[in-house]
Amino acid sequence: MHEIEAGDVVIYPSKHDRQVNIGRFTGEIEHVPVDEMPNRRRVEWLGHFPRSDFSQSALYEIGSFLTLFSVRTHVAEFLAKVALASPRQAEAEEVASADDDSVTGTVSRQAVETTQDFVVRRLHNGLSGFEFEHFTAHLLECMGYTARVSEKTGDGGVDVIAHTDELGFEPPIIKVQCKRRTDQIGEPEVSQLLGTLGEGECALFVTLGSYSRAARALERNRPKLRLIDGEQLVRLFMENYAKFSARYRTLIPLRQAYIPDVVAEE
Repeated sequence: MHEIEAGDVVIYPSKHDRQVNIGRFTGEIEHVPVDEMPNRRRVEWLGHFPRSDFSQSALYEIGSFLTLFSVRTHVAEFLAKVALASPRQAEAEEVASADDDSVTGTVSRQAVETTQDFVVRRLHNGLSGFEFEHFTAHLLECMGYTARVSEKTGDGGVDVIAHTDELGFEPPIIKVQCKRRTDQIGEPEVSQLLGTLGEGECALFVTLGSYSRAARALERNRPKLRLIDGEQLVRLFMENYAKFSARYRTLIPLRQAYIPDVVAEE
């Protein structure tokens, strides 16, 4: 903490919403003796970015440590996001770093995060919004539902209709909204989907990004609402990977591997 000076840039990869937060320290150390972490510094946040905005090797660098450290290899890539470095500097770093798809973690957490980032990036870059709706419908089919992409008829954001019986006569009917975005979904968008529900219907919102606290609070209070974020979507995709069509397995090539269960050991 004492090596940090006002004006230094801080990069904070949040585990909560999988955003990379970039800011600048603005003051000296403040001591709050009643807190379990008494030494604090104020930060002016300059931007909040989805992990998919960065190269995999850059994400690996900022995720390799569990404490405060200096970013050395991908400095320009992060600074360019908040206009503190030129894109050319970031490109020069990328050329010097390892290929994105070849970067793998040396510990279990990094292996999992690397895979999650890879899947989200492939879905975001490889599918259009309409194709992502078909991907979501196919995922639901792999999970045992009958699903179809709905017609675009001003239905309040319903992209996919799913149900448990083949004909779709028996409740519950699941109305699904799909967002290929990697940023944060707010409560108003979720509420719009809820407004389409009728008797015996449930709502499912699927995104590659994350949800605001207000959206998550709404989910907790509405038993007929489920929110699937990018991390959960990747988990469901991997659990049902063998059932997916060749098209999606070609888009997102994965192979089964065993990694140390370090979480269980701690």
